[in-house]
Amino acid sequence: MSERTGIDRRYTVKFLLEDRPAHLLALSGLGSSTWDLTHAGDNPLNFCFIGAMGQAAPFALGLAMSQPERRVVLFTGDGELLMGLGALATIANRAPENLALLVMDNESYIETGGQPTATAGPTDFEMIAKGAGITHACTIRQDDELPALREQMLNAPGPFLAVVKVAAQALPLVFPHSFDGVTAINRFADAIQRSY
Repeated sequence: MSERTGIDRRYTVKFLLEDRPAHLLALSGLGSSTWDLTHAGDNPLNFCFIGAMGQAAPFALGLAMSQPERRVVLFTGDGELLMGLGALATIANRAPENLALLVMDNESYIETGGQPTATAGPTDFEMIAKGAGITHACTIRQDDELPALREQMLNAPGPFLAVVKVAAQALPLVFPHSFDGVTAINRFADAIQRSY
């Protein structure tokens, strides 16, 4: 499979979460985003999806609404978000100020063989987000934009959405603390309670 040029996704996630604030809750969509978040370091205030394609953004919205004093950051992929585009309209209408969504867009379904997603064609997540009513949306294409992206991820009024154009790479899998959903969500919930 030929690799499209773009930002290194593993470096990006690790850079964005370096010295993260204690109140930040980090989530991942399934597949590559889970491997990326886990690679950035195990933290009990991370929650990684293993399945449930298309459900990461609705989960992030619910979490942001239930934890308004915390910053909620979702790292997800283009394939996962395409499965549930309607969530962007709901996020825009609920407008949680503490929610940031980062779409690691490699324009392909890497997990199943690298087939192109709609974003390899004319589909544009930034325009979709703005059309849904998420006014704070941008697209990142260069490494030198990452410091400004980190600032926005942590502090921009939400909902905030950034599309990060990353290289289409099949990277080694880095498994999260638990593949058991009950164990993972209980660990996450307990960590939130203990961190108050």
